[in-house]
Parts: sequence; C-alpha cells; structure tokens
Amino acid sequence: MEALHERKLDAGHRPVDSNEHRRPRVTGLGNLPEQVDVYEVGPRDGLQNELRTLPTRDKARLIEALIAAGEKRIEVTSFVSPKWIPQLADAEELLRLVGRREGVTFSALVPNLKGLTRAKEAGLEEAAVFISASEAHSKKNINKTIAEAVAEARQTTEAALKAGLRVRGYLSTVWGCPYEGDVPVSRVVEISRALLDGGIYQLSLGDTIGVGTPRQTDTLLNALLEYVPVEKLALHLHDTRGTALANALVGLQLGVKTFDASIGGLGGCPYAPGAAGNLATEDLVYMLHGMGVKTGIQLDKLVEAGMVAQELIGRKLAGKFLQAALGEREKKANRRATT
Repeated sequence: MEALHERKLDAGHRPVDSNEHRRPRVTGLGNLPEQVDVYEVGPRDGLQNELRTLPTRDKARLIEALIAAGEKRIEVTSFVSPKWIPQLADAEELLRLVGRREGVTFSALVPNLKGLTRAKEAGLEEAAVFISASEAHSKKNINKTIAEAVAEARQTTEAALKAGLRVRGYLSTVWGCPYEGDVPVSRVVEISRALLDGGIYQLSLGDTIGVGTPRQTDTLLNALLEYVPVEKLALHLHDTRGTALANALVGLQLGVKTFDASIGGLGGCPYAPGAAGNLATEDLVYMLHGMGVKTGIQLDKLVEAGMVAQELIGRKLAGKFLQAALGEREKKANRRATT
C-alpha cells in the first residue's frame, strides 16, 4: 500500500495530487515602503489638551527624550494666541531653550500672520497652517468659515515661504465632525487641492474625533490620489475608537510614508469634545518595525520618552505598547526582588 504521507485522500478516499488544491501563498499586506517618517506631535497636540500647564523646562525635557529616541521631526509648540491655548503660551521661551539640533526639524502651529511674526522672531524653521473640513468645527475652532480659513492659510503660507520657512498643512475633521457628522469626500478633496496649490509641501489629514475606518480611509485616499501625489500626503490619526493602526496600515498600503503620532497617545483637540486619543508613537513604531518598515527610531528609548511624558503629566497614558513595556519591566523588577 502506498504510504499516506506520499499521497493524500480526498473526502471520497480518492487519491489526489498533493499540489492539486494547495492555495498559492499570498500576503494581505501589499507593497509596503521600506521606511517612513514619524512626525511627532506630542509636545504640541498632546500638551495643548492637558488641563495642567507644564513648566517650559519640563517640555524641553520631554523633547530631549524624543530626540534621544531618534525622532527627527517634532512639532514642539503653537503660536496660537495664549488666550485660546494657555498651555502653549511659552512658545518663544521653549524654542530658545531647545535651540537648533543638527538633523532635527522643529515645527510649530502658526494660525495667521500675527503668529507668523512671532514664529519668525523666535527662529522657527517650519510652520504648520491648519483648516477644518467642517463649517461648524471651523466656526467653533477659529470663528471663520472654511473659505475664510483657506484664504488666511494661503496668505500665511505665502508670507512664510517668502521668509524662508517650510510650510506644512493640517486638514482636520476629514472623516467626521463632532457637530456635523460625516464630511463629504468631495469637500476634503477640494480643500486639499486649494491648500497644496498655496505652496505647502505636505498635507496631513486629520481624523480629529477618531471615527475613521479602514474602508473610509481607503475611499478618501483613493479620491485624493486622483489629484495629489502620495508624497504630499500624511495621516494624523486618533485612536478614540481603536481604529488608528488599522487606518495607518491602509495608508501604508497606498503609499503614504508620513504619519503623525504622539508619545504615549497624548492629546486631542480642545474644540472636539471627547476626541482625546492621538495615535501613540510607540504603538505605531512597534507595528512598523514588526512589518520590517524602518523609522530610524529606537523603540526602547521611545519607551523612556513615554515614561518621561507619563511622569510629567502625572497619570497613566493610553499608549498600549508603553503600558505593556512598563508592565514587563515591573515583572522583571519583582522577580529580581524575590530572588
């Protein structure tokens, strides 16, 4: 009798060729980039949503820890009026304290020409302008219509470029608004094209309240990619409903190579109720490294930065990898203590 390991039997005990029904090996990941840029927004987007205002020296300490982990692009503050965001009122002092670093780009949110004047005097290298894709959110956030906000952003961009600054753009509420609900894809495309035509080098698409799903991410990005090179796009994802990494993976598969993230998952938007929960930098980096995608960031040192952030904020942060790593450290310490 022929050995069973040499021939397989189908359900009717008919010998079948061993390769007849073998499923060809496929991957669900598609083509992934070799390397991506992580754009750290914790010191700005993270801290602006905290009730407690950190001393400038503590903010500088956090930035130092992020640099030590290998982060190269860090949004450190905002030149929004201190009346509206008092947590970031020390923008000039912070930039003086951290200085300039070779190979590291510090950026800041610059809402208008007045903010740009402050930013230039502080020696800022890169500015970021912002728009909302929702009329209601735009009115709540900056008291302007979308058309007015686009005009101001383009004016600020033009002035910043003339002053020698690079300019990045944010488009918030692209997957949904806390006041309006769903936002039309066509509107997102229209505003995106207007901002990019104004001279920004990159547009970061923001899921401000964390409602986006992978299918929505795929739909929106494919609509944009009909008009915009993928190199011009970045994703700014919130994990409010646990979909940030899934959405990031869709972006990766479509060629996006820049992702905003916040150490420990710090942050949210002060004008988007319940939207706390930026994508944690360490969660993103862990996933990317696990798929063989390089970031230039050292994960163990990123955990150290997360520990600094948690200490300064005074509460447990939401980053899942951070908490897992801290739990492992605690277990090891306990084992050493009992031996």
